[in-house]
Amino acid sequence: MITTLNFPSQAVSDAEKLSYEYGLKVGKAIESEWFNNNKRGNKYLNTKNQFHKLRLYARGEQPVQKYKDELSINGDLSYLNLDWKPVPIIPKFVDILVNGIAERMYDIKCVSTDSNGVDKRTKYMESMLRDMRSREFNDYAEQNFNVKTRENPKETLPDTEDELALHMQLSYKQSIEVAEEQALKVLFEGNNYELIRKRFYRDLTVLGIGAVKTCFNTSEGATIDYVDPANLVYSYSKSPYYEDIYYVGEVKYIPLNELIRQFPHLSQEELEDIAKNKSTVNQAHGMHSNQEDIDDNKVQVLFFNYKTYMNEVYKVKETATGADKAILKDDSFNPPENMDGSFARVSRAIEVLYDGAMVLGTKKLLKWELAQNMLRPKSDFTKVTMNYSIVAPRQYNGKIESTVSRITGFADMIQLTHLKLQQVLSRMVPDGIYLDADGLAEIDLGNGTNYNPQEALNMFFQTGSIIGRSMTADGDGNPGRMPIQEISSGSGGQKMGSLIQTYNYYMQMIRDATGLNEARDGSSPDKNALVGVQKIAAANSNTATRHILQAGLFLTSEVAKALVLRVSDILEYSPTANAFIQQIGAHNVGTLKELKDLHLYDFGIHIELTPDEEEKQMLENNIQMALQKGIIELEDAIDIREIKNLKLANQLLKLRRKKKMEKDQQMQQANMEKQSQTNQQAAQAKSQADMQANQAKLQGEIQLEQTRAQMRLQQLQAEMQSKKELMQMEFDFNMQLREMETSAAAENEGMKEDRKDERTKIQATQQSEMIDQRNNGKSPKNFESAGNDSIGGDFNLAGTM
Repeated sequence: MITTLNFPSQAVSDAEKLSYEYGLKVGKAIESEWFNNNKRGNKYLNTKNQFHKLRLYARGEQPVQKYKDELSINGDLSYLNLDWKPVPIIPKFVDILVNGIAERMYDIKCVSTDSNGVDKRTKYMESMLRDMRSREFNDYAEQNFNVKTRENPKETLPDTEDELALHMQLSYKQSIEVAEEQALKVLFEGNNYELIRKRFYRDLTVLGIGAVKTCFNTSEGATIDYVDPANLVYSYSKSPYYEDIYYVGEVKYIPLNELIRQFPHLSQEELEDIAKNKSTVNQAHGMHSNQEDIDDNKVQVLFFNYKTYMNEVYKVKETATGADKAILKDDSFNPPENMDGSFARVSRAIEVLYDGAMVLGTKKLLKWELAQNMLRPKSDFTKVTMNYSIVAPRQYNGKIESTVSRITGFADMIQLTHLKLQQVLSRMVPDGIYLDADGLAEIDLGNGTNYNPQEALNMFFQTGSIIGRSMTADGDGNPGRMPIQEISSGSGGQKMGSLIQTYNYYMQMIRDATGLNEARDGSSPDKNALVGVQKIAAANSNTATRHILQAGLFLTSEVAKALVLRVSDILEYSPTANAFIQQIGAHNVGTLKELKDLHLYDFGIHIELTPDEEEKQMLENNIQMALQKGIIELEDAIDIREIKNLKLANQLLKLRRKKKMEKDQQMQQANMEKQSQTNQQAAQAKSQADMQANQAKLQGEIQLEQTRAQMRLQQLQAEMQSKKELMQMEFDFNMQLREMETSAAAENEGMKEDRKDERTKIQATQQSEMIDQRNNGKSPKNFESAGNDSIGGDFNLAGTM
């Protein structure tokens, strides 16, 4: 049966939507859908009880009455003495899943998506491209003319367009984006978001739904509040992200003193009426459950957001100067056609939110007003965003499924098996002894003593031996020839083995249903399984629960998007804007100037998740392999490890590998050129050395020849000197001889006459001697020197005489 909801029509005027009566109709319609009893029961109470039951299972505190009903006989438990405390199986799996996901770190990246930010990014990229394409020209101008024509530093300039794309993702960051990220960090830390995050991750695991709320007020600024899904009310939605709901609310139990503080306009009579009727209201709606004890000093207040639309109407009037002037009017403004003057009506429909608060079960509306500081995306101001962010990753047709809800049946069977094990243990008895008294009576020990039962038992327990008789005293066969026999209790061990096998079966069913295998929790890994197989199993387990991680990241992203708009409100409207700016500036002083204009920008939010252990290991394996092969440097490995985005890290690894190979190739080519140059220089040096050696040898030979020539010259000079002296002596001798000849001739001439006879005699004697010598073959004696009047064969003095 389809129930028609009595929500008021949205096709009414804005003035009627603002009225108290319209807001009361909205509140009563929500109350009718969620809190009134119908054929399906109380929707709010059913949901609350269901969530409460799942939370008890997640704590290992589920009610044990069902187990008692299963084991009792017509409600009689007098013969059972069992420990009914539930086995805490589900809490273990919940803690493993929640703690494992909550430990995943992440970074929030803000990217300016407005026209100003996109224009800055485009201009920067174009300037980098210009520098890349004119690299050679810039280098030539700087080297030869000392003119710097680059727009960007040379050391930060990428080599290829692929490297430029990676640089834009990893390194490029506008100062306004840094300021926004710092603002989000301050807001997250100020609201203890990590604690809120762990709580909604537990809700996603246990209940299958998680929710958070962002608000803004001038005293506290932007706030993030955890929302208990058990207190939520919302319109029907087929989407797991609830983006199509038109109302959402939260039930809160508020003390009367807090109610007066939040709504000071309430009169004393209204407060008394609320206090008097609240118990009747709670009972009428079935709000008292077995699990809760509502304080009598508290009332149930429904806070809700209602999304509708309003007409934004402007009266456009032409001024005396010919310009158009727009004046804001209400939606009832409709100028008549025959109205004098140039008037026109311009309107557009925009989404709006109304904030309401109502005491449940009464017709008392505590608040109904147009919401202040509505969240509107700057890309489309006609849209509005709810204050609540909700996600249920496994929601279908309004039915929510959770990890815990899948395994409650298996947990019940494990609990029953555990109780059965206790029952079997309590009924097990030790093995006994059967004594045949008649058989003992037939035995004679022969020493005068009687073989009584006590004596037989002592012998059996101490020695394990017994005495029996195969024949009776009459010679007949003795049926009691073995008077002592053991009595086995039988099948207790088999029952326990079967129950333990059943216990392990349902435990494996829980692992199969949740995807949390032994490799994930490390409870009983197979000793024969290889490490790689264990890692694959753990990775598969992470895949089975990835929807919970993605749902949590969605909530974080939605909160960050809401806070981006809330930051604009803080800086534009809040009196604490300066304090907020200083709080951010304490971390980054350079962003103070940018923060003042932060409300003019629009940002896109990206969640950069830290890789899990398996992904880190895969990346580390790639890094180690690259390092071993020498295709990257250690500095490259450090830079790659610092990148949390696995895809970008692998891209950087490929880029650094390519650059390293190019660098190695250039170095190899440079080494070859250097080697060739070295060889050429060595050849030149050898040639020069040979030339120098030849020159030295030649110079040595020249010097030797010069020395020889000099020695020969000195020898010739000495010889010439000696010959000169000899010739001088010869000349002197010849002169003396001539003088003697002359004097002798003078004497001879003077004495010719006087001594004619003697001369004649001498001449005769000489002639006779000459004749004798001629006869003996001898020539006359020559006193002229021979061979001494030439120097070296080149200079002869003989011809001078």
